[in-house]
Amino acid sequence: MRPARTLAAALAEGVVVLDGGLSNQLQAQGCDLSDDLWSARLLADGPRQIEAAHAAYVRAGAQVLITSSYQATFEGFARRGVAREEAAGLLARSVELARSAGESVQREVWVAASVGPYGAMLADGSEYRGRYGLSVRELERFHRPRIEALVAAGPDVLALETVPDTDEAEALLRAVDGCGVPVWLSYSITGKRTRAGQELAAAFALAAGRDQVVAVGVNCCEPGDAGPAVELAASVTGKPVVVYPNSGERWDADEREWRGGATYDLGRVPDWLASGARLVGGCCRVGPGQIAELTATLEGGGHPECGGRTGG
Repeated sequence: MRPARTLAAALAEGVVVLDGGLSNQLQAQGCDLSDDLWSARLLADGPRQIEAAHAAYVRAGAQVLITSSYQATFEGFARRGVAREEAAGLLARSVELARSAGESVQREVWVAASVGPYGAMLADGSEYRGRYGLSVRELERFHRPRIEALVAAGPDVLALETVPDTDEAEALLRAVDGCGVPVWLSYSITGKRTRAGQELAAAFALAAGRDQVVAVGVNCCEPGDAGPAVELAASVTGKPVVVYPNSGERWDADEREWRGGATYDLGRVPDWLASGARLVGGCCRVGPGQIAELTATLEGGGHPECGGRTGG
């Protein structure tokens, strides 16, 4: 159902469970994502598949659904001959599909409209490097129209996610300023630095003192890197921390495949919570099974700070 509280209010009361990777669930449903638009292609070609993927996470206990707009941009759609008005409609559809899935249960489900980095539009792996050679102003101009289209669709929050460097974070924060929708800011990191190599303390500090930012943290990173980042994000900003790492497998951008084994371990969660994490889930290759286990761990694992769930 539609939430009665803001996400900020829910985070003040306890831990909120995020969903997992949308693309891996779509692949599990038999969808072919070998396309520059990735899961965003299905906004036009298979919207019911996207809604079904969201619904799988709702059944697993997710309280926040991240939309399929991560790689959905006016520029990317234009390369496929999609007119601007139609592209705006597809961006709105990403919010509508998540909302529909969330309204299938009698508990609060928030919709987070994904605003992926500039590099996601390029579809060449550059979102894992950052430093695109664009100025903050140029990046702001790129992001603003998509943000405006998503805001018009009525999400509960904007997920400024997988941000690889501080220039893009600054551009995104400028682009959302005054839009009327709260945001979270989540960096993609390696070790104790952004993917572009900047110190995380300075990166997190960009969100400090901004009331519009309801959570700050990391995603699309190694599970082992998440713990120190959670602690740092909390200490620098004083805000609730969002954390949703990958499975631990590594994406080979050249071969376009995942390598290695999974290291997503729910045994890390108590440490994340103790350090300030309040919005917890998974990113690439973390599926409904792991989110169901996370939900069960939080509800039955002796974490009284996990609250706000009503039925299901």
